[in-house]
Amino acid sequence: MIALIDYGAGNLHSVHNALRQAGAQDVAITADPDAVRSADRIVLPGVGAFRACRDALVGIDGMVDALGEAVHARGVPFLGVCVGMQLLADTGEEFGSHPGLGWIPGSVSHIAPSDPAAKVPHMGWNDVAPAMAHALLEPGEAYFLHSYHFAAADPAHIAATTDHAGPLVAAVARNTIIGVQFHPEKSQRYGLSFLSRFLDWRP
Repeated sequence: MIALIDYGAGNLHSVHNALRQAGAQDVAITADPDAVRSADRIVLPGVGAFRACRDALVGIDGMVDALGEAVHARGVPFLGVCVGMQLLADTGEEFGSHPGLGWIPGSVSHIAPSDPAAKVPHMGWNDVAPAMAHALLEPGEAYFLHSYHFAAADPAHIAATTDHAGPLVAAVARNTIIGVQFHPEKSQRYGLSFLSRFLDWRP
């Protein structure tokens, strides 16, 4: 069973539909910590502000503990999407400094392109360039929509990058955890292929 965490994130149902299109047979949209504890895979979606998403996740009694038990104690494969990926960081700097889950060291700060003509938010199709050998990541183009980016403290956790008047982290990874800044559910063939690999992933 794939637990798709329901904490009010805006892209929940589109991620659910994409997982089904990618071949998932059993996807449970859930806010139940016990379901998360027993899941075979976990997906944390997310759209919006870091603080609002973090507060909503923490606001579900027992959810953060359940996520930690599943991912860290049992080694369940975990995918964070967009803000779901950003929540893996130590802190988010949107509207003040706010703690994240702290699963992958780093911070989430506003994009500051080297070229003032480059628009923020970073929106639309852009290259995904793998920065490590990872079973889930291939070169290609994916759909991005974000104004804040993940600055990983350890370059060894940067799984892929993209370019928007300078390099931005497109994916982070550590052990059984992967987070992607792009939206697989909006990335057509590339996104469905990525999700299909996630469904088969045996880290």
